[in-house]
Amino acid sequence: MRVEIWSDIACPWCYIGKARFEKGLAAFAHRGEVEVVHRSFELDPGRAKGDTAPVIDMLARKYGRTIEEARAMEEHVASNARAEGLGYRTEGRDHGNTFDIHRLLHLARSHGRQDELLSLAYRANFAEERSVFDPEVLVELAVEAGLDAEEARALLTDPDAYADAVRADEREAAELGANAVPFFVIDRRYGVSGGQPAEVFTQALEQAWRGRAIVPVGADADGGADAGACGPDGTCDVPKV
Repeated sequence: MRVEIWSDIACPWCYIGKARFEKGLAAFAHRGEVEVVHRSFELDPGRAKGDTAPVIDMLARKYGRTIEEARAMEEHVASNARAEGLGYRTEGRDHGNTFDIHRLLHLARSHGRQDELLSLAYRANFAEERSVFDPEVLVELAVEAGLDAEEARALLTDPDAYADAVRADEREAAELGANAVPFFVIDRRYGVSGGQPAEVFTQALEQAWRGRAIVPVGADADGGADAGACGPDGTCDVPKV
């Protein structure tokens, strides 16, 4: 069984959703027979490469909130991340164009190291003081994931490398009706939207395994408790407490 996950490094609910999915997968009896593939989705594709801004400032501008309100929004998301055992810094993070990160993740997939690189990139972006918008940091992360430094550096200096693969993932997301991430697709038959609780993922996997149709969950941003998602304008839902 294959699970495809559309996500973006800039999306905090993708970071949280990955952890929740992995817990749900760990509780699934047939977990050893599940292939997980990570797909590309850019939250802010129109942002120029190298154009970064502090996350708090971006949130305040996007939502029309004060800096204090934006900080409170980040604290709420942080509490969800920490509840999953994840590190999360609410200050000092940048927001920017993630196209190069997605290209590098496709290279990592070709070497069987995609999940390792994605986990490292999430941790660098949300928990550590390492900017994933710095090409040298991306090379460092690639090496930590088991890739060759020169191969990673060569990709980052060639704007065409894996660009078509990223765009193909994004077209597929549109065709599947995914307008927010994280978005999980099981065997191209069943969909789960948002950073759902772990038990929802376990249930979805079990139902998919049995071949029973399931209703897509979390399609409404106000649906499940703390089932947040991030949209293509770079904004992220903060579920009601």
